[in-house]
Formats: sequence, C-alpha cells, structure tokens
Amino acid sequence: MTSALVPAPSTSITRGPTPAHEPPTIEAVCLDIDDTLIDFTGSARTALSVLIGRDDMWSAWQRVTEEHSALVVSGELDYDTMRRARTKAFLADLGTPCDDDTVAELEDRRLHQMSRAWRLFPDVLPCLDWLRAADIKIAAVTNASGPHQRGRLVDLGLGRFFDAVVSAGELGAAKPDPVIFHTACGLLGARPERTAHVGDRLDLDAHGARDAGLRGIWLDRTRTGEPQEPGVPVVDTLADLPALLVTEYRTPTVTSASALPAPRG
Repeated sequence: MTSALVPAPSTSITRGPTPAHEPPTIEAVCLDIDDTLIDFTGSARTALSVLIGRDDMWSAWQRVTEEHSALVVSGELDYDTMRRARTKAFLADLGTPCDDDTVAELEDRRLHQMSRAWRLFPDVLPCLDWLRAADIKIAAVTNASGPHQRGRLVDLGLGRFFDAVVSAGELGAAKPDPVIFHTACGLLGARPERTAHVGDRLDLDAHGARDAGLRGIWLDRTRTGEPQEPGVPVVDTLADLPALLVTEYRTPTVTSASALPAPRG
C-alpha cells in the first residue's frame, strides 16, 4: 500500500525589521600639510631647478631627503643641520662637492626661492571653512619640521583653523607610526575611530591612519588610477571631502545637505 504524502504543517516565521546601517561617527579631522594643503612639490622642484640649473634630479633629491629626514625623526640631527647635510650630500652625488660655507649659502638661496613659490591649493580654504563651520576639530599631522610647518600655516593664513599641529621631528615618530596619529587624537580629545585623516600619500597617510584605528582617506590629487581598497575612500580634491563626510560617515553637528559647498562644475 502506498502511503499518501501529507504536507508538513506550515511554520510562520515572524521577522523583525532589519537593523539600519549606522555609519561611523566623525568628530575630528587630521590633515597632512605638504601636497595636501600646500603645493610643496611644485615649489620645491622649482627651487631645486633654479639652484642647480636643471630639472631632472627631483627623484634623487627626494631620495636624499628621505634618508636625512629619518635622522631628524630619530633625534640624530636637528632640522637646520639636516638641511645643510642633505644639500651637501646631494651636491656631492652630482659630482660638485662644496665646502660648508658654500653649502649654507646655496641652501639659504634654495629656501628663499621656495618661500616665494608657496601657494595653497584652491580647494583648501573652502574645505577648512566648512570643517570649522561644522564644528569639527582639526589637526595638522606632518612628517616635516614643526616650527617650519607652523610658520607656513601662519604665513598662508591657515593657523586659525587648527586646534593642534603634530610633527614627526618634535614627537620622534613619523607617519605611518600609530604614535603620531594617536598623539593627534589625544590633543583633539577624539577617539581614533571617530577621527578621519586625509593626506596625499596612500602608504603614509591613508594606510597609516587606517592601521592606527582612524578613518584613512586618500587625497589622490594626481589621479594615479590606482585601484581603490576596501575601507580607504579616495578623493581627488578637498572640495569633495565635506560630501564624503556627510554621505559615508555620521557628523553629529551637520544636519542638512545645505551645509555642503556647491558642487564642482
């Protein structure tokens, strides 16, 4: 005898509402300075070209600079001594060794040329105005000399925007070391997970901040086309930072899209 198939009794499952996604909260923003706020590379390349009469040695200059900057962070050299030692080593590599007095004169000439060429990127002031209006705390985080960077910020009218300036030379720790990011958060009174850091270096800024527990954002001004990575938003202008903070994060003091700058044309 074949038994009839009896349908199993239906089971009613009551599901509750799907929890809404709660975006991360941002209460503070850290910003790199060189090539994020100030066109450092443009002015430095111009000054170097004027100094040596050629424009094909920028990569060599960067290499020597990185080697000597590490000595400042480690405390082996002060910043002014480092500048002269770097220039002396660079010129020696070019096959034009110079005595200390000549090196000091050439370095002073290079710095004077750079100071004449400093300029802000045009998206900087509108972005800082928005951050300040939104009551977001702001810190500058730099691997360069603290006194020199503070002087540049003041000379370019930016000093009033920053609640703190943290430099590798003064701290003894450089990006991407978590110490420099956590120091900035401490000075701002903000937890790392509620702080975003924005800079032009994917490795030092975006990855360094992310690995330190902050929200790392890469400012890719040159539009390198490198693939985006999960958890690392990319903007190619600071004009897009306010919209990113409002759409991808929660900024408690911003309640309306009307606070955003006008879209770019």
